[in-house]
Amino acid sequence: MAKNKTAETAINVIDFVNSFVDNEQKKADSFRLIELMSEWSGFPPAMWGPSIIGFGKYHYKYASGHEGDAPLIGFSPRKAAFSLYVFSPTEDNKQLLNDLGKFKISKACIYIKKLEDINIATLETLCRTSIEYLHKHHECACRVK
Repeated sequence: MAKNKTAETAINVIDFVNSFVDNEQKKADSFRLIELMSEWSGFPPAMWGPSIIGFGKYHYKYASGHEGDAPLIGFSPRKAAFSLYVFSPTEDNKQLLNDLGKFKISKACIYIKKLEDINIATLETLCRTSIEYLHKHHECACRVK
C-alpha cells in the first residue's frame, strides 16, 4: 500500500510561517489562525507534509483498505489563498457556509484570501462541529479529552 504523502513532521510551525509566507498580511493571518485553531481544537500546531499546519489528529480507514492519519483541523497559507481544512459534510455545516463570508470550496477544503473576508464566529463553529464529526466517525485524539 502506498505511503501517505501528508504525514506529521518535526518542522517548527513558526519557522515555517516566517520562511514560507512572504506577504505580511498573510503572515499575520497565519499567526492568528494558529492561535484560534489551537484554542478551538485544544491541540498545539504541528506541520503535516511540507505546508499544512494541523491541530490534533485522527485515524481514517476507507472501504478500499487505505488508511492513515490526518489533522482534525488545519490550514495552509498557500500563495493564492489560504486552504482551510475545517469542513465535514454535515447538513448543519452546509448551512453554516451561508454565513461564512467570501470563500470558495472544493471537496476537501475552503479557500479564503484573508481572515477579514470571513466571519470568525462561523469559522469557529465549522471547526468545532468538524471535530465533533470526526470524533463520532473516526479513531480520534480528541476522544482522550
